[in-house]
Order: sequence, then C-alpha cells, then structure tokens
Amino acid sequence: MSGHSKWATTKHKKAAIDAKRAKSFAKLIKNIEVAARAGGADMAGNPGLELAVQKAKKTSVPIDNINRAVKRGAGLLGDAVEYQTIMYEARGPQGSALLIECLTDNKNRAASEVRLGVTRNGGSMADPGSVSYLFTRKGVVTLPANELTEDDLLLAVLDAGAEEVKETAGRFEVISEPQDLRAVVAGLEEAGIDYDTDEAEFVPSMQVELDADGARKFIRLVDALEDLDDVQNVYSNADLSDEVLAELDGDD
Repeated sequence: MSGHSKWATTKHKKAAIDAKRAKSFAKLIKNIEVAARAGGADMAGNPGLELAVQKAKKTSVPIDNINRAVKRGAGLLGDAVEYQTIMYEARGPQGSALLIECLTDNKNRAASEVRLGVTRNGGSMADPGSVSYLFTRKGVVTLPANELTEDDLLLAVLDAGAEEVKETAGRFEVISEPQDLRAVVAGLEEAGIDYDTDEAEFVPSMQVELDADGARKFIRLVDALEDLDDVQNVYSNADLSDEVLAELDGDD
C-alpha cells in the first residue's frame, strides 16, 4: 500500500513474507504483459516495457517468468490478455480515504470483489470524485536513510526536478512530478545512491490520523484489498503515529 504515512514503512517491513512476495511478483508480471501488448516485445523500441522489466528484475522476479510475460503480452504465445485500469474510491475507518487501483481483464469481477472486500472489512464504497480530489499523482522514490543526510539527497535530486524530500521513521521519500521521476532516479544512480522503489503514485494532500482501534480496522481493510488478484495498488491518506504503531506491535 502507498499513502506516505508511517504505515508505509511498516508495510515495507512486511514485504518479505512469502505470500506478499508472490503477490508482488504477479503484479509485476501483469505490468510487463500490459507494456508488451501496448508496444511490442522489443525493449529497445518500447521504453514502457524496459521499465517494467527493470522493476521486475529489481524485485528478483525470475528471468524465465519475465521472458514468458513479455511473449505472452506481445501475443507470441497465442492470444494476449487485454487488461484495463480501473480506479475505485472508498472510505475507511475514522474518515480515512482510499483509492483502489485495479488492473483487470474482467471489470465486473473486479468491481464485485473490491466492493465485497471493502464492505466486509468495515469500509464503504464512495461516489466517483468524492475521494480522488484528495490525491495528486506524483513520482515517488523511497530509500533507507542509513548514513545519508537530507542535504546529500537534495544535492543529487534537486536539479533533476525533485520537489520535496521527506524523512519518516528512518526512510526518505523523494517527491517529484511524474514526468520527472526517471530524471530523479538517474540523479540518484549517478550519485551512487541506492533506492528501493520508484513509482508514479497518488499522494494525499492531507492526512487523517487514526487511533489504535481505527488503525487495526484500516490494516485489515487494506490487507483484504491487496489480497485481491485484480488490485494493483491501494493509496490512502491514513496516518498512523509512532505511538499507535507501537501499540499495534504489542498485538503480535
């Protein structure tokens, strides 16, 4: 899930769980298929495919899986599946907002499963536009703080179009316009700075702080949505304080 709160850091720590890893692989493979279908199997002439393959390799998706996805998407293994992107809007605990991004070959199935996932886990579906206005699409690069200072990071990315650098719970986020994302990544690579993820995401303009009870419900809701095959990303404006996260850690 993305949402630029401390929950994002907690979720990052959970990413090593095998089930989540397999789900991540499936999403990356689907992105490769979509890119190959749109622009063909030749990465030299299809920058979208090249980027999708790079992301998959960075997440250690096996090369055989990547190659099959390229061929399948380009129709070289028979009929290619046609996916469409659909955004759903929902409300979570204590007035939190969620944008649910799906990539699906069956719109009716996606709509039904998302609605069920939301309503069964304490949320409610929202009318189109009633949530999306709270978010703006931005380029987001995440990386561990480690020995890096904010000044080091700014020096590497400011001229590349970065708008803001945030530090949360030992991690940095570099925010830019989506069209400047590749330049920001190139700036980091040129400076020899390793990063974890680089995505065009929906960033909230304001956040809603949840108490411990709301946070438990929120996490259950997001986990249920992320487990759905058609869901690619869940964005939220929910914010979980250090105190709330510490209380949740005590639940384990």
